[in-house]
Amino acid sequence: MTVRQDEINNGLMKNLIDNDPTAASRKQDHIVLAFQSQIQKGQLDERFYYEPLLAAHPRKGSLPQTDFLGKNLNAPLWVSSMTGGTEKGKTINQNLARACKDFGMGMGLGSCRSLLYSDDTLDDFNVRHLMGDDAPLLANLGVAQLEELIQENKLYLIGEMVKKLQANGLIIHVNPLQEWLQPEGDRFSMPPIQVIETILEKVDLPIIVKEVGQGMGYESLKTLLQMPLAAIDFAANGGTNFAKLELLRSNPIKQKIYESLAFVGHSAEEMVNMTNQLKEELGEKVKCKEIIISGGIQNFLDGYYLINKLNFNCVYGQASAFLKNATEEYEKLYDYVDAQIQGLELANAFLTVR
Repeated sequence: MTVRQDEINNGLMKNLIDNDPTAASRKQDHIVLAFQSQIQKGQLDERFYYEPLLAAHPRKGSLPQTDFLGKNLNAPLWVSSMTGGTEKGKTINQNLARACKDFGMGMGLGSCRSLLYSDDTLDDFNVRHLMGDDAPLLANLGVAQLEELIQENKLYLIGEMVKKLQANGLIIHVNPLQEWLQPEGDRFSMPPIQVIETILEKVDLPIIVKEVGQGMGYESLKTLLQMPLAAIDFAANGGTNFAKLELLRSNPIKQKIYESLAFVGHSAEEMVNMTNQLKEELGEKVKCKEIIISGGIQNFLDGYYLINKLNFNCVYGQASAFLKNATEEYEKLYDYVDAQIQGLELANAFLTVR
């Protein structure tokens, strides 16, 4: 019996439709959303060359590992120092530590000042058991606290604190504007660089130096790059600004007088450019070989761009973006980090920095 051609065609069409059951609704979405999807002049991200022909869609877990602080990270992401010493801080730190374990990231703790003389808040910071041994974890103290320990000849407390946290080293946060504007703030009696030099000389731990949301200028970076630090963390202006945060806690008169200070500082991109320039100028004098780029990094494209612009071994850090997703159920944070890493994988496959 002869089968007519139109019956064959109908059968083929039926199979095609069956294999794409969402076709009709998808096409309807395209019609409805087309005018909302227009890109206006000036909105184009001109930081990248987009190369759609040269790679397949990336496999999950396709990012190259990053050797940072002597550890292998599965993603070039750093959880920047945030909080501790409160019940909510405990939940946040534990969620962040779980994410570091699940995604192979590193983490800096918030200020651990309360642990120097007491273990009352230890549970808020004690996250090594959640991270495992493979992820870098750094404790954190401010210049003011370190200056006090130097004056009291109690630097041994730093080693004890780091040991009970099972941390891999210490972050020193340098925050003169924050301390000046904080209602309860301390006053520095010596330049922070002298404190850092003393710690490097007398404390046998890997040391990272960071700002807290203003960034650092040329001369500060030049000085730090010539010191045997484990890393420098930019903490540039553009993200959470702790000087501004403390100002918001002050009285209205002080807010009006000092509000312009929140806008003093350096962006992460400016600091990348200065650091590259200094690497060329200093040559073999550079002793600090690793950088955490942080401050104002809103998404994976910002991070991907900057780590590819900087001529150092580096990762990029985020604070507020993690914080927003770490205060409740862990699944929310997991989904956020997973999406960011998939974005990095996509960028790595199809984008090159101009």
